[in-house]
Amino acid sequence: MKLTLFFKVLYRSVFGFLIIISISCKENQEVKTTFNSKILPEIKTSLDDLVRVWYPISIDSINGGFYPDFNNKWEKEGEQKKMLVTQARHIWTASALASFYGDSKYEKIATHGYHFLRDQMWDTKYGGFHTLLVNDRDSLKPAASTKSSYGNAFAIYGLAAYYGISKDSTALNLAKKTFYWLEEHAHDPMYKGYFDVLHLDGSWMLDVEENDKEYDNFIRKDWKDQNSSIHLMEAFTALYEVWPNPLLKERLEELLMLIRDTITTPKGFLTLHLERDWTPVSFKDSTETYRTENFWLDHVSFGHDVETGFLLLEAAQALYHQKDSTTMVIAKRMVDHGIDRGWDMEKGGFFDGGYYLDDSDVCTILNPAKIWWSQAEGLNALLLMSQLYPNEKEYYELFEKQWQYINEYMIDHTYGGWYDEGLDSNPEAVQHVKAQIWKVNYHNIRALINVIQMLEGRFKLTNNEH
Repeated sequence: MKLTLFFKVLYRSVFGFLIIISISCKENQEVKTTFNSKILPEIKTSLDDLVRVWYPISIDSINGGFYPDFNNKWEKEGEQKKMLVTQARHIWTASALASFYGDSKYEKIATHGYHFLRDQMWDTKYGGFHTLLVNDRDSLKPAASTKSSYGNAFAIYGLAAYYGISKDSTALNLAKKTFYWLEEHAHDPMYKGYFDVLHLDGSWMLDVEENDKEYDNFIRKDWKDQNSSIHLMEAFTALYEVWPNPLLKERLEELLMLIRDTITTPKGFLTLHLERDWTPVSFKDSTETYRTENFWLDHVSFGHDVETGFLLLEAAQALYHQKDSTTMVIAKRMVDHGIDRGWDMEKGGFFDGGYYLDDSDVCTILNPAKIWWSQAEGLNALLLMSQLYPNEKEYYELFEKQWQYINEYMIDHTYGGWYDEGLDSNPEAVQHVKAQIWKVNYHNIRALINVIQMLEGRFKLTNNEH
């Protein structure tokens, strides 16, 4: 049955684009009857529990910003370095929670994070945000020898979200300033896109090949990559929603096209690293030993693929304010590829990484770990696809199974929070730290907020061909 849809309002919140639609009572009832009534209260309770375990314990009232390091029992333990990505993600999360709950205490948390970002992490000499600050006696000192477009993208993302709830023009101005800094220093006018790793002064590192151990970044500095590209797109989408600047629109559309049409392969997965001219970096013709040693540089990352499907649709909606059929096709293909090649049919959950060893359609799972953030992105993407394609019932069934997997294997029901890896793939994860500079709460809190809103019917993502 073809549904007649009347678009009433186009709205995008700080945690993702969503389309509010009006449909007939009969049609609305038909969609809702497919939902498991137990899932929504479970997820709402899970979000509440997750938020309580992170805040206020992670707020650093002494040095500013947020503590990043907690052990498996949520005791502060570790070096407590202040990394840009961690701090910016907390600002985004607190801003999203302020909007979702309508509670001013989360805006205060976001304000706390914004002040630290503004006052401590901006480089007053060269511009751009420092990558990492460490304690040096009684003060924080920059510790990285490079700057990162990826990190600065998350600064924009957090600042745009904070402006959305606070209307603090100084935060928006800092986001604009960061965008222009990236435009001047990281954007490649010849081949388009952005370099991730830069010198402290923002200059390119095309002649540098040695490892940058301080930033834990081991790629060649003349390469580009999918990870910084997708998160630059994510950040520019958020900024464009509150600042519809023509140059920003141009760069957002440029990233959308590069990711959708160049970085994403015809099979539906992302190329992880690429040369400056976007030639894929591949070790397919290398020895098995060399491929294994460089697995992290060249493999199928199912978590990034399903996440990018969502981010592409978000960017297209912000740009065009209507369904973009080309992006719809690619996003669906990416999620379908993740389901077909990287999904555990027995227990649920997405595997970490696979590889096409030849030109066949067989993707061999080389890393069966089920990483926490991939499971969160998978939860969001599966429900999104069930909203976009309601006639394809398997999406919602997989969403239910994904939530069951997360609830059973990923959530610590004793101490709270999520394990860094599913206990089915690594039982030892029960002893692993609950938080560190690369494990913060933006992936899972965003996913839970999004699916709650979709399940409640307050917002729906839809394809008007269904």
